[in-house]
Amino acid sequence: MPNTRTHAPRGALVFDMRLLGRQAGSALTQTRTVPAPDNLRLELIGVPVGADVALEIRFEAVSEGVLVTGTAIAPLAGECARCLAPLTSSVTASFQELYLYADGRHDKHDRHDKHDRHDKHDEHEEQDDEERYLDGDLLDLEPVLRDAVVLALPMSPLCREDCPGLCAECGAPLADAGPGHRHDEATDPRWAALKQLGDQATNQMDRRAGAIDLEEG
Repeated sequence: MPNTRTHAPRGALVFDMRLLGRQAGSALTQTRTVPAPDNLRLELIGVPVGADVALEIRFEAVSEGVLVTGTAIAPLAGECARCLAPLTSSVTASFQELYLYADGRHDKHDRHDKHDRHDKHDEHEEQDDEERYLDGDLLDLEPVLRDAVVLALPMSPLCREDCPGLCAECGAPLADAGPGHRHDEATDPRWAALKQLGDQATNQMDRRAGAIDLEEG
């Protein structure tokens, strides 16, 4: 199927399953490039909103719904966790999810109610909240895509594997400063005030000694 580009912010990730049908075993493969939704990110790195996300998806009809298997490739932008330099990269995320037919949800609930309308019913409701359903013939892939991409993002992105980070004294990137970067006369800031007072006292003593020498001379 040809690669299609759609600019609809939500419709881009909604697929019409009428093309697939409900005959168990039937399959449909689609390739689509969509704009990235918001919040595909962690603290230091993420997919820019609106960036092109390439999708390769296979839909397969099963008895209880549609099994979705796919891959998403998206660009990344962020900053290095060690030196804070801006970086760009890409991420490949794979996913597989079963979407249940919505018209089977009420039948299942009815069966649960016949067995137990109290504690067990509440337990099944919690399980159902974790399941995904088609909206009629429409399948919204956005929540599955979001989960897959965010889980695939690096927690501590690096501009390079051996990034040396920042200088603990001056904050300069060590990769730019070079191996000879050092601070031999670095002073603990807690002692800086005392050092200043000591220098002032030394200067005063030197001035007094000079004045005595002049008088004696």
